[in-house]
Amino acid sequence: MRLGDADRAAIAAAVTAAEAQTDGEIVTIVAGESDAYHDVALHWAVLAMLLIPAIFAALPALPDRLHALVADPWGEAPGTAMLFTLLLVAMALAFLLVRVALSSPGLRIALTPRSTRARRVRRRALLLFRTAAESRTRAATAVLLYLSLAEHRAEIVADAAIHQRVTPDVWGEAMAALLLALKEGRPGDGMAAAVERIGAVLAEHFPRSPDDTNELPDRVIEL
Repeated sequence: MRLGDADRAAIAAAVTAAEAQTDGEIVTIVAGESDAYHDVALHWAVLAMLLIPAIFAALPALPDRLHALVADPWGEAPGTAMLFTLLLVAMALAFLLVRVALSSPGLRIALTPRSTRARRVRRRALLLFRTAAESRTRAATAVLLYLSLAEHRAEIVADAAIHQRVTPDVWGEAMAALLLALKEGRPGDGMAAAVERIGAVLAEHFPRSPDDTNELPDRVIEL
């Protein structure tokens, strides 16, 4: 799911319209993903590897069957050294198979706990806010609307002056509009609707003054 030209135009128009009523500045960023989650893949691979000894313990006959695949099944039972070798080989194979399977970004994200995804998206949003918007307006009235497509999550981060007057729950309507459209495969419409609602909040607390200027770009930033 990516933005098209019509989506970009709709978001930029929504930002321009919203900022016409307020001193606040709205920055929109859309990212393909907020993290690669390679550490999650590593954790699953290690877990798969550690499950092998448990499987061997639960199925005592399994080592003999594996040994029979590579040695004379009518020969002597495998000794301790051979059992340890089979165990190590099976653990290595389990690790490699899971690690290769999780080379798919979509599968890595699917197997990442929801709480982890939420933290990573929030962390990326805060980092981008500090880079692109924080303290870059005259009155510290910038708001970042951040959408991470792979995780289907969004964040709204407000500058200091806004944070003092507007509690985080006020942004709930904007988030709901964005996520509803995202579920329907319309990220551009969702971003535009969220911007409209953010603009209404900003206009209530920071109405536009006669000398207001456009301090941050209206176009959507894509990462």
